[in-house]
Amino acid sequence: MRLDIEFSGGAELLFNKQKEFQIDIPSTVIRLGDLLVWLEKNLLQERPELFLQGKSVRPGILVLVNDVDYSLLGENEYILKEMDKILFISSLHGG
Repeated sequence: MRLDIEFSGGAELLFNKQKEFQIDIPSTVIRLGDLLVWLEKNLLQERPELFLQGKSVRPGILVLVNDVDYSLLGENEYILKEMDKILFISSLHGG
């Protein structure tokens, strides 16, 4: 299944400063929670503690699926669909 993944607000720094990815995920990746594990193993380059907390995204990272807040879609239980656009926006900034 093909997905569009985008990182913004500083989250891209954890993914080798790359903002956009078009990825083909294996058939074992069904839910958004599965995708988070896949991203950690395959794309995350550094400091996983700034992206993940346990098996979910860290508080302060907004997740949008096709421009809808993932909390309205069941969070990690959301069933991924072909060509979904998943956007991760970090609101964690130093001052």
